[in-house]
Amino acid sequence: MHEQVVAHETGRDASEPPVPRSNQIVKEIFGGSAAISVLAVFLALVFGGILIVLTDETVAQTSAYFFSRPTDMLVAMWDAVAGAYSALFRGSVFNTLRADDLAVAFRPLTETLANATPLIAAGLGVALAFRVGLFNIGGRGQMLIAAAAAGYVGAYIPMPPVIHLLVALIVGLIGGALWGGIVGLLKARTGAHEVIVTIMLNYIAFYLVSFLLRTPGALQAPGQNNPKSGPILESAQFPALLGDQYNLNLGFILVIVATIYVWYLLNRSAMGFRFRAVGENPNAARVAGIKVERVYVQVMLIAGALVGLAGVYQVLGNFTGGFASGLDASIGFDAITVALLGRSKPWGVFFAGILFGALKAGSYTMQAAEGIPVDIVLVVQSFIVLFIAAPPLVRSIFRLPTPDPLFQWRTPKLARKAEVTK
Repeated sequence: MHEQVVAHETGRDASEPPVPRSNQIVKEIFGGSAAISVLAVFLALVFGGILIVLTDETVAQTSAYFFSRPTDMLVAMWDAVAGAYSALFRGSVFNTLRADDLAVAFRPLTETLANATPLIAAGLGVALAFRVGLFNIGGRGQMLIAAAAAGYVGAYIPMPPVIHLLVALIVGLIGGALWGGIVGLLKARTGAHEVIVTIMLNYIAFYLVSFLLRTPGALQAPGQNNPKSGPILESAQFPALLGDQYNLNLGFILVIVATIYVWYLLNRSAMGFRFRAVGENPNAARVAGIKVERVYVQVMLIAGALVGLAGVYQVLGNFTGGFASGLDASIGFDAITVALLGRSKPWGVFFAGILFGALKAGSYTMQAAEGIPVDIVLVVQSFIVLFIAAPPLVRSIFRLPTPDPLFQWRTPKLARKAEVTK
């Protein structure tokens, strides 16, 4: 009876011998999306190592007499790759050269988390839109509008300390949400493609904020000609978590809360069920009574607020005296890569953001210590996108099995009932 129920729910012919569940679990683990993401990062690091070898001067010198002394070139290749990646580790996780002073040794880890904070926030906004079938590449515009709104409140409207921070944060989130909501509204009412709309809104936001930063009485700091805002008041700045000697601040706690919220929204709420249903098949969701147009507006409002959190962090979390129109620093586009690497899952995006934060933090140490260009890290990120976008390529390289689309980690409900009544 149990085998018949399982065969009925999974679509397998009941006459076929049952496949051991342990084999199915192993196949799912080694061929699933998580394994593909890890192996994509590994392959990207391998190809990055090849580029490091090809651009290293010592390797080029030893290659001239390779056939007489081949070990010299091999040792130089190893030293180049090992030195680069050890410097990357020292700059992003733990400074082994200063292990005697733990406060200094662990500072690279805090730099990684600080760099990862806006990437996680923006990545969550992009990933949430992905789950509904929308391609949100308007992160730059949503960040700029949120940053401008939060920055104006934080720089020019004095308030009591705690209230000032909350108001600036909320106003920034509302700004990002409204800018993302425009995309959802146009998609719902007119059927406009979200890719075109978000690209156009990116340009509108950039030039609008640039204009405001050049306009006295708007965002431009009084008494200066540079397109830059006034300094953020101390009462509106994110408080530091570990003291002034570290860059880690309240923004990291906020992205943890945002990650938990997105996970709960997608997996434990009725709204999240509607989001996932529309993402799987909008036509079937419409037949089931779900208002697809309303879902588009709702998801872009939330996605815009999440991306806007990254913009708010760039203004209220970085105490550089003010902000300019280039504050997005390509985070809006890097968030697409983070969402892809995280497979559009909240915790996947969280750890993917930390990985990219580590690459960014360690790249400067790698350049300073080994003379390797920071562009190598950008190449590694590009390779990650390449391999993430081509799972069959990764499976063929490592000869991984293809997961069974009908596999379920838990025994189907009807089968469990049959097992109990058996």
